[in-house]
Amino acid sequence: MVLASPDREVGLANIAILAALLLAALLEVGGDALVRAGLHGATIPARLGFLALGGVVLFAYGVTVNLPPWDFGRLLGVYVTLFFLLAQLVSWLAFGIRPTVPILVGGALIVAGGLTITFWRD
Repeated sequence: MVLASPDREVGLANIAILAALLLAALLEVGGDALVRAGLHGATIPARLGFLALGGVVLFAYGVTVNLPPWDFGRLLGVYVTLFFLLAQLVSWLAFGIRPTVPILVGGALIVAGGLTITFWRD
């Protein structure tokens, strides 16, 4: 039997936190995209279906991000960065809207801020 070292346990815990934040960001971006599709759907049944599904996905996001007992303020840098990156990807792939230069420059600042919040230790 191999015992896990404390460093390995911390690494696995960080991977689990990152996975939960990535899932939350995917749910939030996906739910927002579904609501957008519902607001601009071609028929009333399509609109209602997308809006209802978007509501369910956004509820799942809320549960995912709020259920774990973590210091969300400390993890906010990683989350905002993941959300921004995924939102731009979905905007491009699902809606055909490519990021403009101002979005890319602002995004670089968001990523820099996320890294600062995540890795700067007092």
